[in-house]
This record gives sequence, C-alpha cells and structure tokens, in this order.
Amino acid sequence: MKQLLVFVLTAGLLCWMMFSAAYKHVAIARQALLQKEVDYLLEIGANGSHGYIHDAMIAQSKSRLEERGFDTSRLTYEVTTTSGLPGHLRDQPVPRGTGLLLTIRYPYGDLFAIDRLIGMTPPDPELQMAATGIKMSEYVP
Repeated sequence: MKQLLVFVLTAGLLCWMMFSAAYKHVAIARQALLQKEVDYLLEIGANGSHGYIHDAMIAQSKSRLEERGFDTSRLTYEVTTTSGLPGHLRDQPVPRGTGLLLTIRYPYGDLFAIDRLIGMTPPDPELQMAATGIKMSEYVP
C-alpha cells in the first residue's frame, strides 16, 4: 500500500514538473500576443489619417486573435483617451497630442489547473491578463 502511495505521489509530481513549463509558456505567449495586438491597433489608430480605434478595427483584431486560439467572446477591449474624449468614434477623431489608450483583457481560465496536483491553489478562472498601451494621436483635422 505504501509503495502504491509513493507511486501515485511521484507520478503526480513528475507530471507537474513535465508540463508546468509548457502551460506557463502558453500564458506568456498569450500575453505577448495581446501586447502585440495592442501595439498594432495603436499604431494604426493613432496615425495621421485615423485618430480613433473603431468597431471594425476591433472586429479585425478579434479575428486575428481567434486565428491564434483566443475565444473572441471572452476578449474585452477598452478604448479611452487622456482627455476624456471617446477614442472609438470615426466622426470625432482624437486630435494631435492627445493620448489614445487601449486595453485588451482575456481571462486565464483553467490554464493553471494542473497546479492542483502539487497542492497549489490555482488563480480564479475569471482573473484576467491584460495588455495596455498608449500612443499620442497624430491626427490633424
């Protein structure tokens, strides 16, 4: 009986050690993809011909992230500005010198569930990773 218990505990620890690096790399890759998407949207949205990040840009962003394995229904986009103006309206572009802020959030889900094998409590599945960026608008009316 004691040998069986040692085997089960060793097998659990071995599985955690083998796969812990893999799922942590998934979290790092997701975070990097979110940050890359924030940087791209800000580069496009804050250029001299736009001055906004509208719903069509966000829909394209969601489709790009969906290709990378994200669930688009769980992605959350927040577009704000440093002046309090809305940053998502085509008919009211953000003027030059005003900061355009974008935050994309995505929940961790059950990514850390394997930590239960060694007795660690995983974070709440609704806890969200976020990528944020700011860029000064270059739009001149």
